[in-house]
Amino acid sequence: MARALPSRGPLRTLSALALAAMVMMGVIGTAAAAEDGTSGLPVPRFVSLKADKVNVRNGPNKDQDVAWVFSRAGLPVEVTAEFETWRRIRDADGAEGWVYHSMLSLRRTALVAPWLKNETVVLRAEPNADAKVVARLEPGVLGTVKKCDGKFCRLSGEGFDGYVPQSQLFGVYPDEKIE
Repeated sequence: MARALPSRGPLRTLSALALAAMVMMGVIGTAAAAEDGTSGLPVPRFVSLKADKVNVRNGPNKDQDVAWVFSRAGLPVEVTAEFETWRRIRDADGAEGWVYHSMLSLRRTALVAPWLKNETVVLRAEPNADAKVVARLEPGVLGTVKKCDGKFCRLSGEGFDGYVPQSQLFGVYPDEKIE
């Protein structure tokens, strides 16, 4: 004998419909992002350059003039806007231009205090200001960001591995946590 299902009530039915609508909007939003070439990732965000030669253009297409050329893979840049398959980026000096999306990597890197002159930044063995000093890094040293707790980042590179105050890095946001 068939049994009647219990009534869900108007609020439970509306909640289920709202959830279904949110799921559909998420799917539609992702499809729209893919169709227009944007990534769907948050803007702004930090990324790094994939290649040793990356053209930075005045606008978001190949007909635009090349404003300058990066010549070092791994440099961190900040994505400040997206247009189709192009990303407007800002470098450590504040210069902005457009780069084709495939020239960028999600790998997180950072430059040690490129704004400092004639000073070094202390690299520590542990993520605290009293930890043993393991090295002193020159401004502009490039490293891979391993993790950040909002105050210190573990940074590694050629011949070094340790913790740097997060405020001394270009390539991470203040208080950003990276696992």
